[in-house]
Amino acid sequence: MAEKTYDSIVIGAGPGGMTAALYLSRSNSSVLMIDRGVYGGQMNNTAEIENYPGFDSILGPDLAEKMYQSSTQFGAEYAFGTVTKIEDHGATKTVVTDMDTYETKSVIIATGAQYKKLGVAGEEEFGGRGVSYCAVCDGAFFRNKHVIVVGGGDSAVEEGTYLAGLAEKVTVLHRRDKLRAQQILQDRAFANEKINFKWFTEVQEILGDDKKVTGVRVVDNQTQEVSEIAADGVFIYVGINPISEPFLDLGITNEQGWIETNESMATKVPGIYALGDVREKELRQVTTAVGDGAIAGQSAYGYLQSLGD
Repeated sequence: MAEKTYDSIVIGAGPGGMTAALYLSRSNSSVLMIDRGVYGGQMNNTAEIENYPGFDSILGPDLAEKMYQSSTQFGAEYAFGTVTKIEDHGATKTVVTDMDTYETKSVIIATGAQYKKLGVAGEEEFGGRGVSYCAVCDGAFFRNKHVIVVGGGDSAVEEGTYLAGLAEKVTVLHRRDKLRAQQILQDRAFANEKINFKWFTEVQEILGDDKKVTGVRVVDNQTQEVSEIAADGVFIYVGINPISEPFLDLGITNEQGWIETNESMATKVPGIYALGDVREKELRQVTTAVGDGAIAGQSAYGYLQSLGD
């Protein structure tokens, strides 16, 4: 039996989920946000956000706190839990977590995405002992040391620049000869004397001793030459995967697991919406998540109105 009934349940309390909760609760709908961690999502792992309107620069956790205060001001509730499945009963839905079960009329999925792993030897073994996916979380442990950043997109270049403010040296390994990051991020990285780039380079193994990372074994994918690079830490940014496994049975994802929606953020299942990084989309930013959240919240409200009493 469901613990409590809500007009809408938002799964995920990142910027998009919090915006959706704000819009729905402001329209006098009862709303519950469920998240498996602290509200804010990946903003909590971001040092500075410079492309969010209204702020020249703001720390990710600070923006998360401001958004949370705003999202709950009209009565939206917040609960911890990992959602394991959604049961669709037509006009009602059951949301099952590892802690409780809830009943609702509509669901907004805002679970986001998570960093891909390299899948090489040593990655799991040295997790938390030199291998990291979050420069903001772990960068301070590598002050005045040499760290390696793997990847060539926005996250790799931006976090590499952040690490350069702490480490003695940053080496960026990329399997191609050109970065995929935004040009402004590239310009900053290339101008930073602490950052070096190694092109056509792929990690074969993360090396270490009994305590921590000591370096990486790499291969030049043009010459096939294998070499080792000594380093104190390895930060990995090679892409993201959608957090959509609990929803695969609903038939709302594509082959890669991204949830497909229309412009109203509606999925194929009436009353179920999705937004932000878990969606099939081009740009994944705080601003686009917020935009998705506003649309999803308003769309869900319209759906609730269509159900009547």
